Amino acid sequence: QVQLVESGGGLVQAGGSLRLSCAASGSIFRISLMGWYRQAPGKQRELVATIASGGSTNYADSVKGRFTISRDNAKNTVYLQMNSLKPEDTAVYYCNAYQFSLNYWGQGTQVTVSS
Repeated sequence: QVQLVESGGGLVQAGGSLRLSCAASGSIFRISLMGWYRQAPGKQRELVATIASGGSTNYADSVKGRFTISRDNAKNTVYLQMNSLKPEDTAVYYCNAYQFSLNYWGQGTQVTVSS
């Protein structure tokens, strides 16, 4: 079992920045992929960014150039630096870990961007 705890959400004005953190604990051996997803009210959960254990990254087109995902393997933590935030980035952001064909999710952290 892998436990994920997110932090760093909040309210920010459009154009501002936030950094989300996700700390992994438990059976974290060989987590191959970690990432961030988000779900806005009335919408499906969507991928924001992922980072593999080797460091390769993948981003949704809507956040490319604005968001950066990074990973500190020593701290078992993944980060999402969000710059130039837009009102449409408002959502609950979830941390995800993929290990041995299983998906693990955090409880989510709210990000609200005001116009």
